[in-house]
Amino acid sequence: MTVRLVALGDSVTVGMGDPLPGGGWRGWAALLAESLAPDGEVRFSNLADCGATAVDLAADQLPKALALRPTLASVLAGVNDTLRGRFDLAAIATALEEVVGGLRGAGATVLTARLPDPGLMLGIPGFVRRPLTRRVHGINAVLDHLAVRYETVHIDLGAAPALYERQMWGVDRLHPSERGHRLMARLFAAGLAERGLARPTPPSAEPTGRDPSAWASARWMAIEGTGWVVRRSRDFLPQFCGLVVSEAWHEVRGRTGTLDELLHAELDVILRRLGASGGSAAATGA
Repeated sequence: MTVRLVALGDSVTVGMGDPLPGGGWRGWAALLAESLAPDGEVRFSNLADCGATAVDLAADQLPKALALRPTLASVLAGVNDTLRGRFDLAAIATALEEVVGGLRGAGATVLTARLPDPGLMLGIPGFVRRPLTRRVHGINAVLDHLAVRYETVHIDLGAAPALYERQMWGVDRLHPSERGHRLMARLFAAGLAERGLARPTPPSAEPTGRDPSAWASARWMAIEGTGWVVRRSRDFLPQFCGLVVSEAWHEVRGRTGTLDELLHAELDVILRRLGASGGSAAATGA
């Protein structure tokens, strides 16, 4: 039986950080596809787009995915949502439910994942990192809820200690290196095997390509990284600075818990609106 795997997501699923010898990107989803079945028995389509948010997945990628009639679909998104000036958790939750629910309604087995903490990967100090971490916890609570409701194969990327090792990430620390992409593919393969939905042969953990040279890394940061910083300076950084100031104010007064309580209250409303069970328990650890 042919497996039709369709990948939805952002630049991580595009494969950035895992370059192909002839140009372009491979990435964890392609590595997973290669491990699922012999050549000719897997049809793989990667619909991911750099910079995509949850709303982008629902509006642009979901219709294309449904037209491909996948038997297996991956949904990995949310990091770009945390790095935007405007963070609307209710809209993110609605979009993610539309994507996961739409794919499940079409008969696909869906892969989802809890996000790692980008603040830890970037090495940001604790009180500066906390507002970003809180956003990640909010999205993860929604993803946990949807995973239970729609019975997805749900992987906890944030709980894999190896994923936070420096060698797993590219020069920008936001996109996995080839080694990181291989780890992600292996984690998803293990999740499928654990559920008895597939018996993939996990891809090798060891890279086949060479790490980029110091010159290549510097060139990438100068061309691509600088552009990213400029875009985020106009959008995310002003809002984020305000969040850090608020965090510091609450910390000095011993009221950091108040911000956590606000997140839990917001999640209670959102998860009740999504339906089924879940509640604020999914938000523990924020």
